[in-house]
Amino acid sequence: MRSEDARRADVILRTARGQSVREIAGALGCSTSYVQRWTNRFGKTRLSGLVAQHRGRKARANAAALEAKVLEWTRRGPDDGSTHWSSRRLAHKLGIGHMSVARIWRRHGLQPHRLRHFMASNDPAFEAKAADIIGLYLAPPAHAAVFCVDEKTAIQALDRLDPVLPLSPGRAERHGFEYFRHGTLSLYAALETRSGQVIGSTASRHTSQEFVRFLEEVVATQPSGKEIHIIVDNLSAHKTKLVDRFLADHPNVSLHYTPTYSSWLNQVENWFSKVQRHVIARGVFESVADLRRKLMRYIKAYNKTATPLQWTYSNPTNRIAA
Repeated sequence: MRSEDARRADVILRTARGQSVREIAGALGCSTSYVQRWTNRFGKTRLSGLVAQHRGRKARANAAALEAKVLEWTRRGPDDGSTHWSSRRLAHKLGIGHMSVARIWRRHGLQPHRLRHFMASNDPAFEAKAADIIGLYLAPPAHAAVFCVDEKTAIQALDRLDPVLPLSPGRAERHGFEYFRHGTLSLYAALETRSGQVIGSTASRHTSQEFVRFLEEVVATQPSGKEIHIIVDNLSAHKTKLVDRFLADHPNVSLHYTPTYSSWLNQVENWFSKVQRHVIARGVFESVADLRRKLMRYIKAYNKTATPLQWTYSNPTNRIAA
């Protein structure tokens, strides 16, 4: 039963129980004329009187042609130098109502105001590398640990010169425009894919020495000799002689490089986006040490309720390609 049909029936039942028109209107959130109209119709023709008598608007004779015209103009774009149409501007151009444009856009899933960016990978071995990494996510080797590792570099410890005005009813939190920069640091993170927990460490710079030092921290969390697979991107600091020496000293560790311009394959990037939203974007930091303390506090709290990342793919039959 539609909600409107149920409300009309409720009007009749309440009337039968002896409630007044004003009481019914107040209880159902409608006008007194609404109650009187449907009560009178029921009194004249009983149940048939509760059926809406408005048959709707007659379809336009040229509806299909008009829809095709709106779609063509939408894809063509404006001719006044602007980048995209709004429903009102296109409606004015075509001499129709803006709601007609909006309904056609909604029906065809068009959103001219939205824009998405992409970076096409030029890696000739894209599919082989992507399959290797996705395989580690879906079917990791038995008794092995899989970590997604990366660094978030040059995080600024910004302090506001004016006091922060806190959130209050009817007013958003407000920050002063001016700030003072205390310095920067880099955050290294390793996300363990099976549990979703994160190992974090900060450094003043992002060098190959710092990267290897962090890898040693990650290895130290696992039992001696356990097979470890680490997914990283193609940063030059990840491919130095120092890294090669580390791998030679730890034969149980394997590095898996994502294809070029494909950081979305590294699950730790999803976690970094959370850090950006939850800690950094609106954070106020009195010093670099304060920034480091708040980042590590966030990681400690996050690990208490960490869960593995669950990816969904809209079309499993669609082949991943560069």
